[in-house]
Order: sequence, then C-alpha cells, then structure tokens
Amino acid sequence: MAQVAIFRLLILLTVACTSISQSIIQIWPRKQALLASDGISGHREIPNDLYCESWRFTVETNDAGIWTRVPARCVGYVKEYMTGDKYSADSEAVADDSLAYAKTVELSGDGKDAWIFDIDDTLLSNVPYYTSHGFGSEIFDEVSFDNWVDMAEAPAIPASLRLYKELEERGFTIILLTGRTEVQRKATELNLQYAGYSNWQRLILRANSDHGKTATIYKSERRKQLEDEGYKIHGNSGDQWSDLTGLAVAKRSFKLPNPIYVIA
Repeated sequence: MAQVAIFRLLILLTVACTSISQSIIQIWPRKQALLASDGISGHREIPNDLYCESWRFTVETNDAGIWTRVPARCVGYVKEYMTGDKYSADSEAVADDSLAYAKTVELSGDGKDAWIFDIDDTLLSNVPYYTSHGFGSEIFDEVSFDNWVDMAEAPAIPASLRLYKELEERGFTIILLTGRTEVQRKATELNLQYAGYSNWQRLILRANSDHGKTATIYKSERRKQLEDEGYKIHGNSGDQWSDLTGLAVAKRSFKLPNPIYVIA
C-alpha cells in the first residue's frame, strides 16, 4: 500500500509541475505572432523595424546581391534612415575611417598618389530626387533621373565634402570616376562646383565605347588605365560595391551607405 501511495504522489507532483510550467512559460500574444509562420516562406515574422534593419545590413554587405527595389514594408524605414541622423552618422564614420587611413599613407610628392571618388551618392546626394520617387520603391526611370542630373542641384554629402577637402590638403590627387555619361559633363562639373568641390585632377565619365558595360567592368578598366599611367590608387570611395571591386582595386576601399538602389 505504501508503494501505491508513493506512486500516486509522484503522479500528482508530475501533473502539478506540468501545470505550473505551462502557466509560467506562456508565449505572450505579440511573441506568438512573431514566431508564427508568414504563410509564404515559412520563416518567422518579425517587426518591420527589425526586418528592415536586417535587410539593409544584407544590402550594405552585398549579401543581398542584385535587387530591383526597396521592399514595400521598408520604404518608411529607408526614408527615415536617409533623411535622419543615422545616415549622416554612418557617412561621418566612413569619412573618419578613410581619413585615419589616409594619414598613414606616405605620399611620394610626384602627383601620382591618387584617391578616387564616385559621384552620385558618394560626393553628391540624390536624396532630393528620391524624395519624389519613392525612396527606391519605384523602378529606376533613367529619363527622369537624367533630367535631375541636368538640373545640377544635388547637394554635397557633408561628410564626403569634409573628407575631400582634407585629402586635398594632405596632397592626394583627386580623381572622379562616375557612371554618368560624357553628355552630362557640363552639368556634372557645375553641380560639383555648386556643392563646394574643386581642384579634381580628372573627371572620368562613360564614353560611347563604354555603352553596355557593367559598372564593375567599366570602372575596373578606367582604374587599370590610371595604373598604367603611373598612378598609385591609395583609396577609393563609393556607395556601390561596383565602384570598389573588380580589377586594379585601391589599396583601401571605403563603402558609403546606400539602401536605395544597387548598380552591378
């Protein structure tokens, strides 16, 4: 009888513990929703702010590869990021890292110590344009963007202007390498001057012979030509991985943030 009593006591304790555990380990409604399947990919749902922050991370690290537009759920996030303090702070951080490296470079003094800058969303901000075009949620419209370029009203990115001026003062030769075309040379020069940039050594734009080339190939070829001319490319600043990768890469490359679009 004693064994039966002990057995019954163990059963009661087991039931009690189970009940207590279930009452303690409750998945509160919001958490339950976060862990639920999204019904499409089978992945758990996460709040927009976390989802979009992670999406931007994959974009900036190039893990996302080629994509065509900002996800609909992240348009507000991208707008807030690009027009708020976070984008400015990130750009300043890139400029600080660039300058810290530049201070370690021993310049030869022969005028061949080069630093390359991209232009769009590296030196000049296209945020005013994308404010009217969905912050990357719309398919790129080349005609409307070319009209924006012709207006020559893009403001400088403050962090990049600061870096540009300091590199110039330290004796680097500044070379601008952009995906814009030769027909946009005058507007580009005017815009750069309006934004506060000056004294670049060379402004390289796409020629007719570059039509159809990817940005990576086009910019690699131009960097190789510079190297063949004797330039030492110490640094390269761009908002796209295609500004920085390929052949004849700089000794150090610096990626500026851009979650609005990608160029291969």
